[in-house]
Amino acid sequence: MKYYLVAIFDEESYCYMEEMQKKLCKKYKIYKNSPMLHITLEVIEDPEIEELSKLIADILKPYKKFKVMIDGAICFDPPYKSVNLKVDNKGYIIRLTRLINEKLSMHGFKVRENIDNWDLHVSLANTNYAIREWSNKEYLSACETAKDENIKRMATIERIELWKPINNRKEMTVKSFPLRDF
Repeated sequence: MKYYLVAIFDEESYCYMEEMQKKLCKKYKIYKNSPMLHITLEVIEDPEIEELSKLIADILKPYKKFKVMIDGAICFDPPYKSVNLKVDNKGYIIRLTRLINEKLSMHGFKVRENIDNWDLHVSLANTNYAIREWSNKEYLSACETAKDENIKRMATIERIELWKPINNRKEMTVKSFPLRDF
């Protein structure tokens, strides 16, 4: 099973993005329960959870809450049909992503091989866990709507979490790693 290491926003940042997500999902009737907004930092296949948790806790020990730049929308075409907010691939978040990838790989965990081809993003709507398949026309319209918002703002990351790939907020979080205050 794949597990996901994700960055979670503080409440203020989350609420702003959630409004956009709700508008999109309501307009296109995509989800009954909207998935939690996050940034995927790493994908780990079949990890030994206790060993992984200990290693992640060690990696994150010196890290404080940090900011990321949300810079417009980015869409991933079919089969994904994913409408996302683009996260700038620079600064604290990209250094942390690279460090996590390198350390986990060095310790024998199965992680992505080339993270340089990974666009950091916040998924607003896609085909995962959707209650119906949206048409290409709806997808393209949703993508244009998100791009027209022309978002450019800072968002704060307050914790890192390890998730199972299920759309049940109570059961998906395996472990939470709060970051220190500034």
